[in-house]
Amino acid sequence: MHNRYLGSISGGVWALLQPLIQLVIYGFVWTYVFNMRLPGAGATPVAIVPFLALGVWPWNAFSEAVLRSATVIQDNAGLIGKVAFPRGALVFAASSASFLLHGVGFIVVVIASELLGVPLQLVHLPLALLAFTLLFVLALGFGYLFAAVQVFVRDTSQVLAQLLPLMMFTAPVLYSRDYLPERFRAWLGWNPFTFYPEYLRAELLGIGTVGIGAQLAALVLAFAVLALGYAVFRRLDARFEDFL
Repeated sequence: MHNRYLGSISGGVWALLQPLIQLVIYGFVWTYVFNMRLPGAGATPVAIVPFLALGVWPWNAFSEAVLRSATVIQDNAGLIGKVAFPRGALVFAASSASFLLHGVGFIVVVIASELLGVPLQLVHLPLALLAFTLLFVLALGFGYLFAAVQVFVRDTSQVLAQLLPLMMFTAPVLYSRDYLPERFRAWLGWNPFTFYPEYLRAELLGIGTVGIGAQLAALVLAFAVLALGYAVFRRLDARFEDFL
């Protein structure tokens, strides 16, 4: 993470400012252009900001971790050819840096929401952080998988750059599932990211509910993806140097 912002004037501060600016823009457009209102009669217009934040911030952490992990082996080809070390550490470091950075931003969002007069259910904050950790497990699994595939199929990162926005818009990152026609709502459940904004909003904002079945499914899926991704990574690891 240090190398990523080395030489920049603002350093890592920009990594926090950029999503905040993005959030302000989304909040303005969704509130004053699209006139979006949250579910519930007591919801105020300003509440749209933390609502969006609880979707945008986890998404930024997830998508950035997956994209940066996908190319980390290829980007460190010179190091891999000279030094013997566990290559999986590179993927773990790339994913961890993204989640650490956006995790700090997540705390900033919590503080900003309180200052805006939108009280969060802070007693549920530990549950929200556990969900954020589970999202890291999911991203790490995808990271291992795509990092291994990228070594042999160099178009993988370009395909991911196109697929991730599609994944974002087919998950309730910028909207509530309630705004969709009822016949389409169930389809969002096929998106592995859908659970996270809905769970965070349910726990911290009290908007909607997420059943225990969905929670268990998210837990099993995250660790299944991690197991699959790491198994593929270990299987292909021995041949990385031949293709770098």
